[in-house]
Amino acid sequence: MPFLIPFIVVLYISAGFYFTIRFFSLKKPKNAIYRILGVTIALSLIYTIPGFYEKTRATVQDGDVDTYAYAPFSKASKVVSLSEPSTYKIEDNLPIIDGATALYPVYSAFVKAVYPEKEYDQYDSEVMSNRTGQAYDNLINGDVDMIFALAPSDAQLNRAKDQGRELKLTPIGKEAFVFFVNAKNPVTGLTTDEVKGIYSGEITNWKEVGGKDKTIRAFQRPEDSGSQTALQQFMGEVPIMDPPVEDIASLMGTIVDQVSDYKNFNNAMGYTFRYYSTEMTQNKRIRLLALNDVEPTIETIRSGAYPITGEFYAITAGSENPHLEKFIEWMLSEQGQEIIEKTGYVSIQ
Repeated sequence: MPFLIPFIVVLYISAGFYFTIRFFSLKKPKNAIYRILGVTIALSLIYTIPGFYEKTRATVQDGDVDTYAYAPFSKASKVVSLSEPSTYKIEDNLPIIDGATALYPVYSAFVKAVYPEKEYDQYDSEVMSNRTGQAYDNLINGDVDMIFALAPSDAQLNRAKDQGRELKLTPIGKEAFVFFVNAKNPVTGLTTDEVKGIYSGEITNWKEVGGKDKTIRAFQRPEDSGSQTALQQFMGEVPIMDPPVEDIASLMGTIVDQVSDYKNFNNAMGYTFRYYSTEMTQNKRIRLLALNDVEPTIETIRSGAYPITGEFYAITAGSENPHLEKFIEWMLSEQGQEIIEKTGYVSIQ
């Protein structure tokens, strides 16, 4: 952590002076040197404390959720169940599936209804949860038969094309892309133009949108993540400013830049999906913003009143698994849509 370097250097120097004084039994300069060292250590702490505070600040990131709580057949699983036995079952040659963290509760419930009961390792089984970017890579590389995610990024589409694979997207439900701030931020809503102004770098202070005189710290997500792709699609032709980054020590011993996780300062702003933030993380220290005076709720998603409402998909890429077509048909049936609604998303119908 680079912010600790001055403090560590001062400590080493101070220790060196201390042991020198003790070893040579220096008396006259001892008190003066101790005072100088004390002031130097204090100044290094003044430099270090803000960095330490930032590093220990609460974050919001994709790994905030214990996805094992949504495993399909665990005893205390949070996944929903159908009101009646499924009309469709798969007993063998199970499709290998993967997907976004936020959609794991949905397709885990599909598995609970349709697949044989057993333990499915999230990283090495027929039912995995590797997050959006890795799920797309697995699909494009032919390692899985189907994934559940939002629409692909341009880079993901290009990789599929390079591999000679055509992605087939079947909409199965709807969700809202949301922006959030620290719960103590007085700003409760923005217009879509104001959000674009913030993420393009044109609006830089909360006072420009009715808040306090504080610089806006607008966090982003890594490339090819589902939420970053959603931001890019929302921004359209408006260029996105460079994201906040932090220095990370790599395995090769060099310092590299990595996109910062959202740190919940009172001037911060981030984005995610409604269900993930309200149901999976249940973070009470952030507040979702209304857009164009419309709150992101199931009702406004269903009606289309919330301005950034999108579809999520069951996505295939030419797998020859014989069950895929009927499995997707079942997802679009009354039972499949019941699971989507019970989970907390909005059905596609």
